[in-house]
Amino acid sequence: MHNVKVELLTVEAFTPYGDVLTLPTSAGRTYYNDALGNLRKEAKPSLSLSLREPSPALPLRATMLERHEYSSQTFIPIDVDQYLVVVAPHLPDGGPDIMQARAFLASGDQGVTYRADTWHHGMTVFGRPASFVVFMWAAGGEGDEEFVEVEPFDVVPNQEIAPT
Repeated sequence: MHNVKVELLTVEAFTPYGDVLTLPTSAGRTYYNDALGNLRKEAKPSLSLSLREPSPALPLRATMLERHEYSSQTFIPIDVDQYLVVVAPHLPDGGPDIMQARAFLASGDQGVTYRADTWHHGMTVFGRPASFVVFMWAAGGEGDEEFVEVEPFDVVPNQEIAPT
């Protein structure tokens, strides 16, 4: 079985998969308009609130990944301590390349936007229940969401980085 070690979520490390949204530290606004990707004219904005129950500590066994082929998907923490972001690039056939999967530990003051067509694991939170604002584009049909079973792999802590 393949193991993926957790690393800290940084803008630089996550760039191939999307954008890290960081809360401003001074008065004013920070715009992330380029992070909102929609590849279909008929798609409409979809805004939801999500409450996630905490997962047990790592390791996490991943058996399924998802993607939104034509839409970015944004998660903005409302009340979150830490959460796990797991992504994978594409294989030549378009499926997820789990051997190149990466896992990031995000803090409650970091949001993420997965680019359209980015393979990712469902939201995993630690410690206590967590709530998020979720934004994406949906046309109400094929391509809005795709879930695929993958060869199981474990997300494991590394010596310096582990959820608390």
